[in-house]
Amino acid sequence: MKLMIRALIKFILGLALVGLLLFLPAGTIRYSGAWLFIGLLFIPMLIMGVVLFAKAPALLEKRLNNREKEKTQQGVIALSGLLFPAGFVLSALDFRFGWSSVPLWLVIFASALFLIGYAMYAEVMRENAYLSRTVEIQENQTVISTGLYSVVRHPMYLATLFLFLPLPLILGSFWAWIPFALYPVVTVIRILNEEKVLTEGLAGYAEYKTKVKYRLIPFIW
Repeated sequence: MKLMIRALIKFILGLALVGLLLFLPAGTIRYSGAWLFIGLLFIPMLIMGVVLFAKAPALLEKRLNNREKEKTQQGVIALSGLLFPAGFVLSALDFRFGWSSVPLWLVIFASALFLIGYAMYAEVMRENAYLSRTVEIQENQTVISTGLYSVVRHPMYLATLFLFLPLPLILGSFWAWIPFALYPVVTVIRILNEEKVLTEGLAGYAEYKTKVKYRLIPFIW
């Protein structure tokens, strides 16, 4: 029951915060891009939360924990905490003052990419029961090398690229790409630090790196 209450509170607070960051600067609730994004983000999130609560409550609890111990990761989280609000507010101001106009076909394409990212994210959680939101070595943790982990070493971060980079288009703003364009840089910093921690503390991870060459994007990096 405590886990369910924690999850619901976090869900409601997240929904309220995103709503404020989008509708307040837009000056209206008639911001269709904001409603589209909220639907794409929070409806699958609610479904995923219910599934995790029913089938993998331990994993749900790990996903609710964001108390990062690594100093590098703390800096990454702090920077992300600036990028996303800035992107939301900028997209809302763009809508309010009509700075840019994203064609409908591009909004639909971006929404499809977003859902692909969500599907990848769900698959990664199915494959990896150790998928914490913080960088840490867990008790009895083993290296996962099957499924998407046989293609790239960090499929969860690849999924987030599909989720976050299309966001400005979903919100109907080209200008919002300015802060969101920094997200891949943040992701690279997080991955490099995470791999250092895993290589030093997780048995078999060094061997895994020799088998799966690419960290994030196949044939690129």
